[in-house]
Amino acid sequence: MALIAALQMAAGSQVQANLMEAGRLIKEAAARGAGMVVLPETFAMMGAHDTDKVKVAETFGEGPIQAFISQQARKYGVWIVAGTIPIRSDDPARSYAASLMYDAKGNVVARYDKIHLFDVMLSENQEVYTESDTTVPGKAPVVVDTPFGKVGMSVCYDLRFPELYRRLSEQGAQILVVPAAFTELTGKAHWEVLLRARAIENLCYVVAPGQGGYHVSGRTTYGHSMIVDYWGRIRDVREKGAGVVLADIDLDALQQTRKTFPVLSHRCPTQNINQGIA
Repeated sequence: MALIAALQMAAGSQVQANLMEAGRLIKEAAARGAGMVVLPETFAMMGAHDTDKVKVAETFGEGPIQAFISQQARKYGVWIVAGTIPIRSDDPARSYAASLMYDAKGNVVARYDKIHLFDVMLSENQEVYTESDTTVPGKAPVVVDTPFGKVGMSVCYDLRFPELYRRLSEQGAQILVVPAAFTELTGKAHWEVLLRARAIENLCYVVAPGQGGYHVSGRTTYGHSMIVDYWGRIRDVREKGAGVVLADIDLDALQQTRKTFPVLSHRCPTQNINQGIA
């Protein structure tokens, strides 16, 4: 058994203020016994404009945001998944949305660059998002072996693409992390059902910290950070406001369920299905 925490924030445009709030929540999670802490997407910066994050982008391996998270991991002896941090790319107008995992000694042990970018128009309220204007997409799924289990990494809009999570599951993932900043509109419609679906179809825990509140850009994020178990049960949730969501990860129970309900081994490869239809 291990305790994992998902932290909910409503980040603003001031990096230092956001880091102070992240530090407060990390401290609380560690005090409550969490061994791993997962921060939401864009925890260090949600500015008035999408280009603001590019202005504070850091070189991978150095910079105040990365140094702060490393220090927090060492200070409290916890593993930290740093939601997303803007990391410089070769394109000066775009950065990577990099989710970095730190071990309890403050070392970076994994980097996942968000693959699926949020380029949509929401017809209900005419909100337009073009994440690809300021973000370079990642290319590779990432699974990390940790003391808490094998962790498959993802970010926000990735949640809508089940094929990514199937790849993570095939690579041994037992825990799926989904740091996010879902809009109020899409969150109400799809957040919970998608998280529970990804948990059920892959027999994995899902740890999903989100932004939750009003931001200086005029955007409202949905919140409802939650941890869902492999059977689709919500173990803890926070609807609004900053705070800590905490749940036990029981890998023995997960493995027993996978043994007695072996749905993962029953999956039929797509080519076989196509041949059957033909």
